[in-house]
Amino acid sequence: MKIDHLNYKNMDLKSSLSNYGDTVTQIIHFKGGEKRTFHGVLTKSLKQGQFTKMQCKNGSVLMINDKNVLCIEVFYEKNKK
Repeated sequence: MKIDHLNYKNMDLKSSLSNYGDTVTQIIHFKGGEKRTFHGVLTKSLKQGQFTKMQCKNGSVLMINDKNVLCIEVFYEKNKK
């Protein structure tokens, strides 16, 4: 298959969490046992890289260094699609 046949404009590379609703609560477990809970994370705002960036309903922006994360628990909020 040639690259010309792929329609990159319609490819959604966003987080699969956006399939479940507009906002979620995340509990991020860091190395060393630290845990942080974030409410109202906008699923369409997630961008991955060395730092995963996400925005919350209250306007705050989170930047998480992936190499320090063991796992992330996700709880879907009431606004499911």
